[in-house]
Amino acid sequence: MLINKEDLNQALETLKQGGLILYPTDTIWGIGCDATNAEAVEKVFALKGRDKNKSLIVLLHSDNQLASYVQEIPDVAYQLIEVTDRPLTIIYSQAKNLAPNAVAEDGSIGIRIVDHPFCQQLLQRFRKPIISTSANISGEPTAANFDEISDEIKKGVDYVVKFGQHDTKKGSPSVVMKLDPSGKFEFLRK
Repeated sequence: MLINKEDLNQALETLKQGGLILYPTDTIWGIGCDATNAEAVEKVFALKGRDKNKSLIVLLHSDNQLASYVQEIPDVAYQLIEVTDRPLTIIYSQAKNLAPNAVAEDGSIGIRIVDHPFCQQLLQRFRKPIISTSANISGEPTAANFDEISDEIKKGVDYVVKFGQHDTKKGSPSVVMKLDPSGKFEFLRK
């Protein structure tokens, strides 16, 4: 599937202006914004009706970026990212350089290195992390593809990405693992 340059540019411009995008990821469709912009992150919570004590996930295009957003990265993190055959969100203990409201109360942050053509290009061009949270109102079922996303969400964002809208394949959430600085880890969602 070819990426339309105009589609990519519009998503990029929306992020730069502090807006919300609805976009496909390597798991499910997500609501996204600039993960360093607290006002944009606030809009995500408002749209979803999400409890502000629930943390969000951040997407990066390369594990080379981890050191910019996490204080201490255990070596095993790089190995886990490399060997995983499914999308993997790792919760790191000490976040940095992110909007405070994107980070959990305990200072942790969930980060996924994304493997999706549209996301990769968007993240590379944006040069900042992007929030990714499921495209649904909190408490409602997670949309497995674009057709399952509610009109409320579609109308509540500033830009809906065109790439991937006609893909009927059902996506599923990532594996979630908590990793502490010592390298000890536990699976929170398999």
